[in-house]
Amino acid sequence: MRPQKKITPHSLRHSYATHLIEAGVDLLEVQKILGHHSILTTTRYTHLTSHTADRLNERIEALMRSFKLDWGTVK
Repeated sequence: MRPQKKITPHSLRHSYATHLIEAGVDLLEVQKILGHHSILTTTRYTHLTSHTADRLNERIEALMRSFKLDWGTVK
């Protein structure tokens, strides 16, 4: 049996911010929603989860597919 985690307002806030970021909400918007004065405070919520890693890979692959290489030049 796993030990129970204590649920606090902070843990709920952290989960909410993490889910917003995983859903693709812009970091500056998350900063506004949370009321942070500094973007550095908001970046604490950007830890890489398996979900965000998968989405990141998808975005990078889509970006790379949009480039066409022709004899050493990018078009």
